[in-house]
Amino acid sequence: MARATSYIRQIFGRSPFKPLQQHIDACYECAALLEPLFEKVAANDWDEVARLRGEIINGEHAADDLKRHIRLHVPNAFFLPVARADLLNLLIRQDEVANKAKDIAGLVLGRRLRFPEPLLEPLAEFARGCVGTCDLARKVIHELDELVESGFRGADVERVREMIHQLDEGEHDTDKLEHDIRAAFFHLEQEFPPVEVVFMHRLLDWLGDLADMAQRVGHGLELMLSK
Repeated sequence: MARATSYIRQIFGRSPFKPLQQHIDACYECAALLEPLFEKVAANDWDEVARLRGEIINGEHAADDLKRHIRLHVPNAFFLPVARADLLNLLIRQDEVANKAKDIAGLVLGRRLRFPEPLLEPLAEFARGCVGTCDLARKVIHELDELVESGFRGADVERVREMIHQLDEGEHDTDKLEHDIRAAFFHLEQEFPPVEVVFMHRLLDWLGDLADMAQRVGHGLELMLSK
């Protein structure tokens, strides 16, 4: 038993949340690469788009490796200050961010999707907003250690709740950006083959999903706070 406990401590270090934080970092790095990817799309530099997609795929694989590691070695409830099921549920929510970033990059490159010139900057702004929500979700998860030290009470909890509120607001802002792009695109759709229009709207859906998934990470932590 002592040897098993020592092994768990070697894996998780001083914080039982360290692997979870490493995982959200890996997922965020995948999402963050979408910003330069869309810049290269606007520049018609498809070789660089392909290279960035490769980086996202590698990052998603790294996140998957971390996910499997955590699932295999996460301590039982005796070693954790939160329910094991809640931690694993949070892990699944985080992993969706990396998966969606990979899907977005694959769709963009596979179809060589490039919106009309007037929408390139709004699309880049939309992507930045979605990546920004992922960054805030990452920061929220890095507050777990302080929450445990405070016993999930006091000023630390209030600060995290405010961060989650900001995450909600960020997701709402991306919803508005998405709506504005769709409205503007409506008047330009006739310039593209119908099948391309379908894939362009799918791309907007998936970027919006990225922000939604980041928001769900925050809500997963909020659920833990409520218990």
